[in-house]
This record gives sequence, C-alpha cells and structure tokens, in this order.
Amino acid sequence: MSARRPFSLAIGPIGAALILALAGCQPATPDAPSPAASAADAGAGIVVSEAWIRETPPNAAVAGGYLTLHSAAADRLLSVDTPAAASVEIHEMSHAGGMMRMRELPDGVELPAGTEVTLKPGGNHLMFIDPVEPVRAGQSIEATLRFANAPEQAVTFEVRPLGDAPAADHTGH
Repeated sequence: MSARRPFSLAIGPIGAALILALAGCQPATPDAPSPAASAADAGAGIVVSEAWIRETPPNAAVAGGYLTLHSAAADRLLSVDTPAAASVEIHEMSHAGGMMRMRELPDGVELPAGTEVTLKPGGNHLMFIDPVEPVRAGQSIEATLRFANAPEQAVTFEVRPLGDAPAADHTGH
C-alpha cells in the first residue's frame, strides 16, 4: 500500500508561493495594519504601536507618554518632539532600597534588533514637560520620534482617561 504525501508537500514551491501571494490579497481587519502599511513600517525599520498619554489634571506640569517600539535592526530612540509640550524627556524607572527612582535617559532607549521595547507606566516612559494646554481624554497629541539610524517618524498619541490606565505615573509632578 502506498502512502500519500501530505498536501503541503504535493503543491511544491510554486504552489506555496501562489498561496502566500493570494493570502496577501485578503482585506485587512480595521484593527490590523494593511500589508502595505506593514511593509512601509518595516522599510522604515521601526514599527510603533500603542502610543498613548494619560489625561492630566488641570495645571499639571507633566504628562506621561507610553508606546511600544519594534525594531528590525539594532537602533536607539534618541528624542521626541511635539508642539503640545515645552519638551519631552525619555525616563527610566528603577527600584533601589525600597524606593522608586526616576531619571532622564539623555542617550535615549536602546532598541535591540528584532525585539519589542515597551515604554509603560512604572517602567521606561516619556515625560511630556509643561504641556501647552491640559491633556484631555479623547484628544490626540502629534509627536515626532527621532532614532539613531531609522528615519524620524510622526506618531499620534491617544489621550486616555485617568481611570483607564495603570496608576504608576508622575502626572502630579
């Protein structure tokens, strides 16, 4: 009795290429980037996702900003600029001797090749210093990310309500 080869082997390399090409023609879901957008992001070297800022109380001197960066090649986030704040600093949080400490990272954040780096509450994050106006839920804040190697990228930060995000933030500074 002869055994049949699995279907995936029977189609051969040309058939596999055709199936992959047709799969790329499927419509993208609203929450997923289109194949063209993914290709553009990959060409830029850095894919940015989940960019958000926590809403601030009136007259707050700072606002915390968060995002996830995925770099195909080793790179470094060097700086962030926005017209919505006097400046943006990249900060690191650390725990030592039972105390949480925060310090600016003047050389930015390392982005190892092929990994995700998440700037999040309680960890590395962005500090929007002296917002031009109070940061309110539902707004968007435009910013430009600058990297050591990849081209700069325009990013839109979604402003989330205070109650929608973890509380390890420095909005009350």
